[in-house]
Amino acid sequence: MGFEPYLHFQGTCAEAMAFYAELFGANDLFIQRYREMPGVPPEFAASDLVMHSALVAGGMVLMASDFPPGVEGEAQKAVSISRSAPDLATAHRLFDALAEGGAVIMPVQPTFWSTGYGMVRDRFGTHWMISGPAVEVEGPRL
Repeated sequence: MGFEPYLHFQGTCAEAMAFYAELFGANDLFIQRYREMPGVPPEFAASDLVMHSALVAGGMVLMASDFPPGVEGEAQKAVSISRSAPDLATAHRLFDALAEGGAVIMPVQPTFWSTGYGMVRDRFGTHWMISGPAVEVEGPRL
């Protein structure tokens, strides 16, 4: 059993998930809109907002939706998604793409646990922690 992150957006879910699918090399992207749900309430019938979406990339699932019509919320305010890259060049490529139009919190740099680690908030408000390959450390490790 694993954890599957579920992100929430204010009207930008389809754009965000298409971006993530391309960036992370997802084979499929599933998107279902509120207007497509069975027995759709009249107030949702014309909504272009995303009720549920999912992508699979690198054996990992990322799911997301827009907040329902009329519901307010702050997208990903206190959550970060961690993504490990197989090499430092890939870590930089992912980080730079996520940083475009967003905000760098900590640039990719060597740490005591990784050859490169950085934190960024993308243009959709999602916080990311991007890691390059691990370095050898003593003691317990996940």
